[in-house]
Formats: sequence, structure tokens, C-alpha cells
Amino acid sequence: MTTISPDLTTDWTALARQVGESLRPEVADRDRSGEFSRTAFEMLRVAGLSAALVPAEFGGGGATHREMGAILRELGRHDPSTAVAFAMHTHLVAAQVWRHNHGIDAAPLFGKVVDGAILISTGAADWVGSSGRAERVDGGYRVHARKTPASGVEAGTVLVTSIRWEDAPDGPHVLHCAIPVHTAGVHIEKTWDTLGLRATGSHTVVFDDVFVPDAAVSLLRRADTWPPLLNVVMGAAMPLVMAAYLGIADGAVDLAAALVADRADAPTFQLAGEMVNAHTTATDLIDAMFAGSDNLRFDNTDSHASRTLSRKTAAADALIDTVRLAIETVGGLGYSRACELEMRYRDIHGCLFHPLPRAKQTQFTGRVLLGHMPIG
Repeated sequence: MTTISPDLTTDWTALARQVGESLRPEVADRDRSGEFSRTAFEMLRVAGLSAALVPAEFGGGGATHREMGAILRELGRHDPSTAVAFAMHTHLVAAQVWRHNHGIDAAPLFGKVVDGAILISTGAADWVGSSGRAERVDGGYRVHARKTPASGVEAGTVLVTSIRWEDAPDGPHVLHCAIPVHTAGVHIEKTWDTLGLRATGSHTVVFDDVFVPDAAVSLLRRADTWPPLLNVVMGAAMPLVMAAYLGIADGAVDLAAALVADRADAPTFQLAGEMVNAHTTATDLIDAMFAGSDNLRFDNTDSHASRTLSRKTAAADALIDTVRLAIETVGGLGYSRACELEMRYRDIHGCLFHPLPRAKQTQFTGRVLLGHMPIG
């Protein structure tokens, strides 16, 4: 429960459950077709969930970081693809809440979200150096890029992106900017066709000679130096993203327990116990991520980002083990496409690909531990 005025409280998990239960009947069909649900995002907006994280004084729901995680976890129980795609919007809002908590004005973006904007991150495949091509022109930049994946882009309002400016006077730079989806030169190519999370609509955004005015550029930084901004992004985003995947695992555990409820053989008991151990490990790691975030008041340090990313990798292993063990506990039925466990096993593997994948994370963490910059 979160207080949004002296006389009013909102049960965010109950709202998420209501939306999730409404979406559940179409989940299997969308998994087969790969079709993104605009309806799902409209329901999230109407229910107030898309603005839940915006502080109450700006007209939002005033939910805490942890409460937003509970929303995503509940959605993941019912509709994995929608939960993961929605996490991409919420983590961008979370980063703005962090800025607000540290005395930086985030009111303009809060106003857009309260008015119904859905934020789309196009940076999943970018890192410090970014991608694309920016050209300096009068009053701004002309940008050219292909950005993929961009989850939920078909429901999006504002694209939050970065573009490499190779020919900057002082060497390669990266400009961070927000571009409305309907800007001239922006279009979507439906390229998302994957093993799991098939209905996230994580298509490719193409920027074809798009004008970005100076006023839309929030940050201009060197392309070869670690930016503190990414410490904020990792600390704000990763707990939320992993909460959505925890919901996917929750659903797998619940389904497995229901399917074997009438069994009383030793192997089933053992496998079920191993499943619970993995699930508990994942839950505790993700809970620790939220505790460490201090409700989006964490310090902007390399060490905080490093610990968050370490927990993300360990949680991903435990989540995948949880769903694998759910299938093993159930037996052959769990391997059948007639059983929802098969979909959840494909979907849970998506957690491997969010920043940072294991090899990059361990290098990042090792460098920070030994006193180096996170990147070489």
C-alpha cells in the first residue's frame, strides 16, 4: 500500500492483478503470433500504473521503487511479455525520480507521463559508445540510426535514446535526447521474432535524417569515458526489470505446484524443494536490489552499480533454475506447448540479455573491485 494523499491509499498490487487477469486469456495467442498488445498498455495507463512512480506532488501515484517492482512482479505472473515491456517504461521514469530526489528538475517529463506518455528506451543494444550518427546543424543535430530492440514501441509516445557524434570538435561524443515517436523521419520496422517474450513488440526504431533541436538534448558527453549517468540507470532499472522476471518465475512455481499437488513420491518432493530453493534465492537477491536502491536515493557510485549488476547476474541464474526445475518437477507435460511452463521457460531466458550480460558484468565488477574505471 502507498499513501498518495493524507486520506487516500492505493493498493498497487491489486490494480496490477486486475489488469493482469484481464490480459491472461490472450497471452497464449500472442505468444504464438508475436503480436504486441496496445490494449495492455492502454489498460496500464487508464489504471494509473504508467504514472504510478511519478511523485504525488506532480500528479502521479507516488508509488515507491519497491511498490513499482511489486506491480511488475504481479504483471509477470499473468502476462510475461507485457510485464517486461512495461518495465522499460517504468525504469525511465525511475531514473527521473532519482534525479528529482537529488535536486534535479524532472517536472517536464513527469508532466508528460501524468498526461499519458509512454516512454520507450532505444538503448538496449547501446552502451558507453552508443551508435548511430549525429551531424551538427543550426539549432541542433541531424541524426541517423537504427536502434533495436525498443520494447513496447508500438504504444510509445517518447523515444529516449542516445546518438554517437563522431565528428565532435573535441573527439567522439554521445548526445542523449528525447524524440517524440511521431517526429518526421522516425519509423518502426517490425523485426522482433524471438524464442521468448515474443509479444513485447521490441522492434527496430529507424531515425532517418531526424532533426533533434538543442533543447531536446539532455546530456552531451565523451564517447570513450564512463558516464556517471549509467550508474543511475543501472541502479534504477535493474531491480524493476528483474522484478518482472521474478513474476514470470512466480507463475511457474504456482503452476508446477498445482500440477503435482496429488503426487506423493520422493523425487517430486525433492525437485519441488530444489525449485523452492532457487526461487527463494532469486527473490532474496531482487529484494536486496530494492533495499540497496534506498527508494531511488542511492549514491551515484561505480560500486553501487557494480553490486546491483552482480545481484542481477546471480538472480538471473536462480530465475532460470527455478523455471527449469518447475518443468522437471512436473515432468513431460511441462515440456509440451500445451502447458504454460514451456512459454515461461522461453520467456525467463530474456533476463540474460539485459545490461549487463554475464561476461560484461564480471569484467565491470572486477575492474571496480580492483580500483579501475568500469570500462577499459
